[in-house]
Amino acid sequence: MPSINLQDLIDANDQPFVVIDREYRIVAANQRYTATYGVSPDAVVGQHCYAVSHHATRPCHENGEQCPHRALFERGEAVEVVHTHFHADDQPERTRIRGHALRGANGARYLGEQLYPLEADAGTDCDAMQMVGQSPAFLNCVDHLARVAESEASILLYGESGVGKELAARFIHARSNRAGAAFIVINCAAVPETLFESELFGHERGAFSGSSGQKKGLFELADGGTLFLDEVGEIPLSLQAKLLRVLESGEFRRVGGTRTLTANVRVVSATNRRLLAEVDAKRFRLDLYYRLAGIDVTLPPLRERASDLPALAAFLLKRLTGGQTPCRLDPDALAALVAYDFPGNVRELRNLLQQAVLSCRNGTIRASDLRLPRAAPAAPDAASASLRDMERAHLQSLLETHRGHRARVAAALGVTERTLYRKLKQYDLR
Repeated sequence: MPSINLQDLIDANDQPFVVIDREYRIVAANQRYTATYGVSPDAVVGQHCYAVSHHATRPCHENGEQCPHRALFERGEAVEVVHTHFHADDQPERTRIRGHALRGANGARYLGEQLYPLEADAGTDCDAMQMVGQSPAFLNCVDHLARVAESEASILLYGESGVGKELAARFIHARSNRAGAAFIVINCAAVPETLFESELFGHERGAFSGSSGQKKGLFELADGGTLFLDEVGEIPLSLQAKLLRVLESGEFRRVGGTRTLTANVRVVSATNRRLLAEVDAKRFRLDLYYRLAGIDVTLPPLRERASDLPALAAFLLKRLTGGQTPCRLDPDALAALVAYDFPGNVRELRNLLQQAVLSCRNGTIRASDLRLPRAAPAAPDAASASLRDMERAHLQSLLETHRGHRARVAAALGVTERTLYRKLKQYDLR
């Protein structure tokens, strides 16, 4: 067998790749890896993998994450997981990690990690809103979205109102081969039945009363790109057969036209209904359902990712205030939000915070500033205890992320260093 230089081999990989020994030390990394994490090739060797990619002081499994290193060296398994990694500037990025079992010339075992950033080149403001969270439910959803984006199949997004289905659709588009083309949105519930066909396929001059000129439909405008059908369950039954035809053949005619047009469009749909129940009720065509649901993805509600609430609320507050006026939730306010069920999900959270900002005094939002339904307990003992644990864990995580730099931690929290010092003393954190 020929002798091959390890560095040459991993440098040929177009994804970040790193080789790690049993003691979590990096023994080799390719140029993509060192460039991603801002470490020179010479300096990276010998560092702990968790220090470089997580900016942490201990292995990721000690923070509750599924660890490829532990899986390989303790169970002999090469696994694939999703983690939140941090670039040199502390910016987070969700990354799929594929573990590989490697053998050295002396028979020693090593872990090879191939990294696939899930948010590369998808950093619009809307996508950034969606990409806030580190809970297992959220990370698994992001990973699923990134995988389906690589396909050309139609995608049906399920989720309660307010979970961010349009944001998920934009993320899919930005990760797809169609990212450079148009992303067109139509809310099917907002279009009158009499105008629906014209919206989708366009119309010719004089096609109906009031049509004074030619109009291109959304399928024409989305040619080569993605068409997002929000609230797809609201499409009138009378028009579902025409939509099915264009999805199957790519061919359509403008209203009042005789010429057959074609469009190469990927369709992403969304609904908060179970469409098969609509099929049983004779309100939705079964053949259209199967054409739309080539791949289906369910987006988790906010109550299933409650651990994301502090970071998500802080992010939304920063957007709502334009980053100019610091505004944060006091412990009782955060406890009230944690205890609430959020039937309206992230959209409802944003609205609650937007109203609370108007009542905010001295940069602090209190529980009394939140217009929560009365049925929701403001801050029960169990929720307060849970909040304390959550706040302590959040502070610990920030300390590790910023390597104990208190000024950076205080800036990330939007508080003064004196306030941070009191918090650290309260939770006995150093």
